[in-house]
Amino acid sequence: MAMTDFAPVTAAADRPGPRPLRDWLAPPIPGSALWGWLGPLLVTVFAGVLRFDRLGSPKSVVFDETYYAKDALALLKFGWEHNTVKDADKLLIADRHADIWADGPSFVAHPPLGKWMIALGEWMFGATPFGWRFVPALCGTLSVLILCRVARRMTGSTLLGCAAGLLLALDGLQFVTSRAALLDIFVMFWILAGFACLVNDRDRSRRRLAEKIENGRTSVYGPFLLHGWRIAAGVCFGAACATKWTGVFYIAFFGVMVVLWDYGARRAAGVRSPFAGTLMLEAVPAFVQLVVVAAITYVASWSGWIFKGGGWGRGEVASNPLARPFEAMSPLWDYHEAILNFHTGLDSKHPYQSWPWDWPILRRPVAFFYNEPKGGACASSRCSREILGIGTPALWWGALVALVVVLFIWLILRDWRAGAIVVGFVAGWLTWFPSAFADRTMFLFYATPLIPFMVLAIVLAFGYLIGPATVRRRAVPDPAADGVHGGTDAQPAGPDRSDLAAGRDAEGATAAGARVDGAHPAASSRRVVGAAAAGAFMLVVLANFAYFHPILSAQTLPYDDWHARIWFSSWI
Repeated sequence: MAMTDFAPVTAAADRPGPRPLRDWLAPPIPGSALWGWLGPLLVTVFAGVLRFDRLGSPKSVVFDETYYAKDALALLKFGWEHNTVKDADKLLIADRHADIWADGPSFVAHPPLGKWMIALGEWMFGATPFGWRFVPALCGTLSVLILCRVARRMTGSTLLGCAAGLLLALDGLQFVTSRAALLDIFVMFWILAGFACLVNDRDRSRRRLAEKIENGRTSVYGPFLLHGWRIAAGVCFGAACATKWTGVFYIAFFGVMVVLWDYGARRAAGVRSPFAGTLMLEAVPAFVQLVVVAAITYVASWSGWIFKGGGWGRGEVASNPLARPFEAMSPLWDYHEAILNFHTGLDSKHPYQSWPWDWPILRRPVAFFYNEPKGGACASSRCSREILGIGTPALWWGALVALVVVLFIWLILRDWRAGAIVVGFVAGWLTWFPSAFADRTMFLFYATPLIPFMVLAIVLAFGYLIGPATVRRRAVPDPAADGVHGGTDAQPAGPDRSDLAAGRDAEGATAAGARVDGAHPAASSRRVVGAAAAGAFMLVVLANFAYFHPILSAQTLPYDDWHARIWFSSWI
């Protein structure tokens, strides 16, 4: 997956200079630690203001909130989803304490964790639009902070990290799904959190690998590493699966990716048997940390159904609570068979359905809410009010270009970060194609988990566009560029980590193996042009989001103003 890790390796003893192996394998992140947190926090506050402003408006049940808001309330009351009476939505809007329950449990098509998260907001603020939208808004806001930090770690630049968070904050689809009680924002949140754990683990484990090798605590296979952050990643990916089953694809793709990272690290560190060492010391623990931990997390999310009798297909429970998990496994398996049959047979037509190949170009968004207020609600004889589930066009269409660029960066320059971004995008996009070919009903907001990887592609492209602060001239051959330094960890054509960079090599090895040999005016000119282009793109995205904001947040507009924002007939 991360082909950067497969470059030829130079023995540690042959590397020039006194720089320790630890700094070759995992260069430290430059810059101020204070600004590394303060900058992302400021961007996160901005995102939070956008998402929590008028969160309870419209005071109605929008789109699939009709399922998840009531299911969440049922989990609080019964521990499992429950049938509701006719017109339950209207009753609940009129009175949050209304008795909306009919007889018996209801069958649901998704695991319970996302609905438990919605229920947390209802428990704190009541069964109101603000209550069931509170935790989605919180997760949408925290996702901005996570992306700021992971982008900073991947690029070595606080500025690029903040740019990533700002782009995520300004995406229309992430904004809309953050303000509605749907499940996809939770899938995105947990996938992004798990990915951040893996990136963090990559740096930390490579440092520990270097330390153990330098201290002689190793064998021909290399040392054993605990990878504690992968356990956290397993919990996050399990939580994603416990929200929607699509999280399982990320476990598979990222699981292969991290094992290849491990092989690359051992080979780069000069381990004599890196392949055998990876199989024996890394692959099996990675399976436990990601797959087994995720499976335990997933099953735990069903605890309400397992321990409380009466849920769909559950029936009576054993008098001994310790026996209930064991007796529940067979009916839980049957329940999952029914869910699988539901999803594989879901081919009913819907006016807002779209296919995965439509998503990147935003061909068919989803109208979460639309009405035409009367009584002089705006300065026109006809008014419109809408929540349109659509990404910010400038960001999405720009991301299409960036993803192509990043794909070539991965294939040609072997940059591990480009590989990780491509893997994250493919895991959440191409895996929908088989279902699409089977005519399974699907919608644009299923692409919500892709947005962080689209943003990372843009930011990585920014780093390469801006370039290094100095021109690299081939003056002194650097054998390390053929191994850990240039091929494995220092992104060859990218700028330095300390220079708002795409590169990871603080000493500046190039693809040809040259060291930095002095400054040149051309480097400064390139950086000015690159920074201006990146800044212009950010301003275009900001302006585009501001223009669309009224139809993303149910603001009342004159009909003509609303229609001016509907650029294509397929958006209606």
